[in-house]
Amino acid sequence: MRKATGIKTLDRMWKWAIGYFLPVGLLLLPAIALGAEDAAPTVASNNVAIKAVQTNLDYVWTLVAAALVFFMQAGFACVECGFTRSKNAINIIMKNLMDFSIGSIVFWAIGFGLMFGVSKSGWIGTSCFFLSDFKPGGDPWVLAFWMFQCVFAATSATIVSGGMAERTQFKSYFFYSMVICAFIYPVFGSWAWGGLYKGHGWLEQLGFIDFAGSTVVHSIGGWATLAGAIVLGPRIGKYGKDGKPKAIPGHNIPLAALGVFILWLGWFGFNPGSTTTGNTDIAMIFVNTNLAAAAGAVFAMIVSWIKFGKPEVGMTLNGALAGLVAITAGCANVTPGSSIIIGSIAGILVVLSVLFFDRIHVDDPVGAVSVHGVCGAWGTLAAGLFNIGGFTGHIVGVQLLGIGAAFVWSFSTSFILFKVLSATVGLRVPAEEEIEGLDIVEHGGHAYYDFQTGKQA
Repeated sequence: MRKATGIKTLDRMWKWAIGYFLPVGLLLLPAIALGAEDAAPTVASNNVAIKAVQTNLDYVWTLVAAALVFFMQAGFACVECGFTRSKNAINIIMKNLMDFSIGSIVFWAIGFGLMFGVSKSGWIGTSCFFLSDFKPGGDPWVLAFWMFQCVFAATSATIVSGGMAERTQFKSYFFYSMVICAFIYPVFGSWAWGGLYKGHGWLEQLGFIDFAGSTVVHSIGGWATLAGAIVLGPRIGKYGKDGKPKAIPGHNIPLAALGVFILWLGWFGFNPGSTTTGNTDIAMIFVNTNLAAAAGAVFAMIVSWIKFGKPEVGMTLNGALAGLVAITAGCANVTPGSSIIIGSIAGILVVLSVLFFDRIHVDDPVGAVSVHGVCGAWGTLAAGLFNIGGFTGHIVGVQLLGIGAAFVWSFSTSFILFKVLSATVGLRVPAEEEIEGLDIVEHGGHAYYDFQTGKQA
């Protein structure tokens, strides 16, 4: 009896379900179908939105990094000013201001095209002059990319200022800064980095590793400095009658130290910013950059302590910069442990290199040749030696080729440039003006009016 009753109840529920849910389902079917049709466009729209966010992030990160690299101009100015005498402080500031100012204009007009324009030969770009690739309403990425590359060009030019400080005519500096930013730096840059935009450099085609410019930026500037220092000759009083070098102390070591800290900060834009992409890759580059700088400072201090009996501040500060320069090539393709080794060796090298150039009568007031030229070459070689992807003879051979090509190109062209300037507009100031100081002679003023205690030798 209970079984029959249960069957009847189940039969009524089934009929009720069919009579109610089936019509409702039929009514809802068009809406369900419409939702299914909209699902695919929604996924596509989400993908477009995500891509737009990533694109905007790339722009923001690249331009923030460019701002950090621009701030390095202040760092270079402080370092150069602090390591030289007070009678030349205005001259140093003016040079660092003008190499960026005139450098920006000539890089816009000529340099960017030579470096990143279409290059059929792999040797030099032939388009993109005057930022002609930018069209209103078109893709503005060329503007962000140009800005980032512009501050790099200015960095290469400003390296030369320190090594030729205290005896160079201002008008000559104006001319050679133009040539470096418009021609010397961009041509080598096209060999190594042309493929970042529209070119294809012969060095990068071989597999040359220089992620952020140990050679492209720093060694090019360093070897140009070496040529300039040789053509200029040493400062008055730098060498005694016996030929031994004499120390010419800088007037403001705290200012120089501030400059080093500013440069250290700026390097967090210089190296990680070279991704031109806001992604997770920048984390390791940040770490590698910091560790190499720290190791460079520590080991330069140790070597100077052993050599001079005291932990010498100038060498230690340059050790930090040496580590930063050295890691710039391999910051994206070496491990944090390797970055410490690279920075440590750079810290040792910079002390020995400064002493070497002093002994052969190359007067470099701030150690620019050693920091940027020598340690830039070491860092470029180290990028191949410590490559995460593996060490091969081919990689090291290409790295050595790039180092050699940079030296030959930058030193030879710069040497010719400085010789021409010396024979025409003049390169070195007269002896009496050097003794008086470039601030009053070249710029008609003193940097520290309230602290004038007499003429400096």
